Amino acid sequence: MSSLRSILLHLDNTARAADRTRLARSLAEAFDAHVVGQPCTLSALTRFAYALQGAGQIVEVLEAMDREGRDRMHAGFAAVAAGSSRMHWSEPLPDAPWSFARRALYADLMILGQRDPKDPADAELPADFLPSLLIESGRPALILPSANSVDTVGQTVLVAWKETRESARAVTAALPWLRRARAVHLLGYGDAVQDSLDALKGFLQTHGIVAMAHAGGPEPDEAGNPLLSAAADLGADLLVMGCYGHSRAREWVLGGATRTVLGSMTLPVLMVH
Repeated sequence: MSSLRSILLHLDNTARAADRTRLARSLAEAFDAHVVGQPCTLSALTRFAYALQGAGQIVEVLEAMDREGRDRMHAGFAAVAAGSSRMHWSEPLPDAPWSFARRALYADLMILGQRDPKDPADAELPADFLPSLLIESGRPALILPSANSVDTVGQTVLVAWKETRESARAVTAALPWLRRARAVHLLGYGDAVQDSLDALKGFLQTHGIVAMAHAGGPEPDEAGNPLLSAAADLGADLLVMGCYGHSRAREWVLGGATRTVLGSMTLPVLMVH
C-alpha cells in the first residue's frame, strides 16, 4: 500500500472505542485520508435470543437496547470527530457483524481493537470476530491493544519477517509508516534468515527506507512471545506481521504467533492475511 487514503474504523461500545476514533482522526490528518466510522455489533435480539421465550414486549426492549447502543456510538464518534471533514459516520450494517468483512473490501486500512474479555461490551461481538475478519477480508488491519491507550504509532517500527505472501503483504501495507518512521527494525528467525533479511533491506531501500536487520537465531516453536519481547526491547510502537490462519468447519484456526500476539499484544499491530 503505497498510500493511505481510506480508513474503515470499527465502532462499538467498548472502553477503547474513543481511543480508536482519536487515532483514526490523527492518521487521517497525517496521511491526507478519510475515515468511515462503522458501528458493528451483534444485535440484542441475537445476543439474548433465549429471552424471546419470555414476555411479549421483550422484542421492543431489545430493539431499544440496540438504539441506545447506536446512539452512544454516534455520540462518542461525533465528540472526537468534532466537525472534521475527514470523519464520516456510517449507519449500522443490517447483517452485522458478518457484513463488516465485505465493507472492508473498499478500504485501504481497518482500525480495530483487541478483544478484552473484562470489558462488559465485549459480548457485543462474537469471540472470533477479529480472526474471521482478518482472514475473510484480506485487508490490512491496525489493531490497538486493550490494555493501554495509544498516543503514537509508527515512530519505531518492528517488522516480523519470513518469506511468505502474508509477510510481504504486511510490509507493503506498512510502507506509509515505514517512510515516516524514525527507526525501522527487521526481525526474522531461522538458519538462513540473514539472506532474506538482507533482501528485504534492499527492497525497502528502493522505497527510500533504511532498516536495521536482526537475525533472531533458530526458529522458535512459537514466535509470538519473542516478537513481543523484541518489540518492548526496541521501544517499538508498531509491530508489522503477517496473519496466519484458515477456516475449518466453521472454526477459525490461527497460527501460533498470530494467536499469541492477538491475545497478549501491548502495542499496535499491523496485520495482513
